[in-house]
Amino acid sequence: MAGVNKVILLGNLGADPEIRSLPSGSKVATFNIATSEAYNNKDGVRVEQTEWHRIELWDNLANIAEQYLHKGDSVYVEGKIRTEEYTDKDNINRRVTKIRGTAMTLVGGRRDNQEGGGSAPAPQAPRPAPVQTTPPTPEFNTNAGGEGSDDLPF
Repeated sequence: MAGVNKVILLGNLGADPEIRSLPSGSKVATFNIATSEAYNNKDGVRVEQTEWHRIELWDNLANIAEQYLHKGDSVYVEGKIRTEEYTDKDNINRRVTKIRGTAMTLVGGRRDNQEGGGSAPAPQAPRPAPVQTTPPTPEFNTNAGGEGSDDLPF
């Protein structure tokens, strides 16, 4: 049986993305986003829990992240969980879990860091449309045998 490996996250960047260009010409952007939830525990005390997620974007998504993402920005990411194992410089086996992003949407308005209290906000540039790197699933006509089925190639 086939499985599903899909992650959907909406969170805030903890720092600006780190961008690397590989010798092959590919580009990769890595950054952390925080997702938070708040609830009341059994004693009625409000508790906030924050999880940090390591995001990895490749090529076109990396270009968009480099240009538009900054510390504190909200971002919606869809992707897959990837676990990598390696041996560090002290010969200790390590395991890292990342989210390999396949789609990303920038959330919220553009932040302007104005110093000195300008009177009017700077004009906002339009946000790029959501980008998806996986091809869409084809849609099939399930009306086989119904009216208009003479068009079928078999």
